[in-house]
Amino acid sequence: MSDLELCYMPAHEALRRFRNRQLSPVELMEATISRAETVKVPVNALTYTHFDEAMERARRAEAKYARGARTGALEGLPVGIKDESEIKGKPTSVGSLIYKDHIAERTSTMNARIMAAGGIIHARTATPEFCCAGTTWSRLWGITRNPWNPEFTPGGSSGGAGASLGSGTSSLATGSDIGGSIRIPAAACGVVGYKPPYGRNPDDAPFNLDFFCHTGPMARTVTDAILLQNVMSGPSPHDIATLRPKLRLPLEYKPIKGWKIAFSMDLGFFEVDPEVQKNTLAALDVFRSLGATVEEVDLGWKPHVLEAGLAYLDHIFGGYLSGLLKEHGDKMTTYARQMAERGRKSKASDFVASLEVVDDMYLTLGPILERYDILVCPTNALPAVPADFDHSVGSVEINGKQVNPMLGWAMTTPFNMMSRCPVLSVPSGRASNGVPTGIQIVGRTYCDADVFRAGLAFETAQGSWYQDAANRPSL
Repeated sequence: MSDLELCYMPAHEALRRFRNRQLSPVELMEATISRAETVKVPVNALTYTHFDEAMERARRAEAKYARGARTGALEGLPVGIKDESEIKGKPTSVGSLIYKDHIAERTSTMNARIMAAGGIIHARTATPEFCCAGTTWSRLWGITRNPWNPEFTPGGSSGGAGASLGSGTSSLATGSDIGGSIRIPAAACGVVGYKPPYGRNPDDAPFNLDFFCHTGPMARTVTDAILLQNVMSGPSPHDIATLRPKLRLPLEYKPIKGWKIAFSMDLGFFEVDPEVQKNTLAALDVFRSLGATVEEVDLGWKPHVLEAGLAYLDHIFGGYLSGLLKEHGDKMTTYARQMAERGRKSKASDFVASLEVVDDMYLTLGPILERYDILVCPTNALPAVPADFDHSVGSVEINGKQVNPMLGWAMTTPFNMMSRCPVLSVPSGRASNGVPTGIQIVGRTYCDADVFRAGLAFETAQGSWYQDAANRPSL
């Protein structure tokens, strides 16, 4: 087996081979590090790397498997951690010049859980400054590019995670999602991304108290996403918002024959690229082939939905960033300054108005999800924007119409607003420019298993990505 095949091996398969002693964590880590060095320039997915320490931990994992010792759920796997959460004694930049010298004094709960499960943090994955863009570039780290076509973005804000998985430089990766930051890069990079219901996974203050915000897993297969989700989830004494009891998802599910699936191509108001539409319709045919019925529904949502979602983000997220303007504004990217300035102008009445829209949205979505098992829609309305796109000054056009340059090309923010609904993004195909597309599988509130059941059925029928050279980036 070649090193490249090792790099793209599903995490659950690597674990099986570790246990059978057909593969060593050292072999996998060596291949992963070599791959990371090979694609560093064309992709730029990683920020800080900890390769020497990772190799030492891989040797320890190898010894545990060799002597038949008890191993963790992720023992020996290279896990890319978004450069946002903290690891004690290690640098964390959040993509910002302001924090380029920051050394963490604590370890975020989800990272502690990953390490306790034997996951090896070999690298941190790139993010736009303060995670406040749907693209991934910063003044500190430069431009992160899509491994399928480097002219385009891998998405954001967990763009480094998506690009790392897509280019074979992590077996698993973590993300966070406040407006689509897991699902946008999952779709653009052809990987799986999961936005769990609010409170399912722990987060750091103060955004653990923001119901738009979710931490979650990213992976190349649905099964691998479940593996990481099961490690990340559960109540934490450091996060009052986390749910009890811990939900542990199964790795195998019954077929979805007889399911009723609702679908909306545009959620009522998005402009959707024709190639995205084509791949979405093909995905719906896969569900039909599995014995499910698919019916189009009208959510009754209008453009003010996205406006309200962005107003909420301006008030909470922008308000948080506005405290940095006076002392550090000159170090910030254009897009981070723009959000901070909007946050400084936002009023409490704007925030309350956004909550009223959230309530109105669920008055239509809730009853639909009582009649159907899941809702399916595209993840991104456009495969991707250019890698260096700056939404604070640029424009985006779909079908000849101007859309909101920040998040008007991604169909994700409405489901941050519907925060208690689990959402799984899985690949649906590729556009003519080579950039992947994805679909979102939306479930009833707190019914996590439903979206994984549908996602695994779809992936099994469609065939998993990355299994051979024809289904991998040609880097």
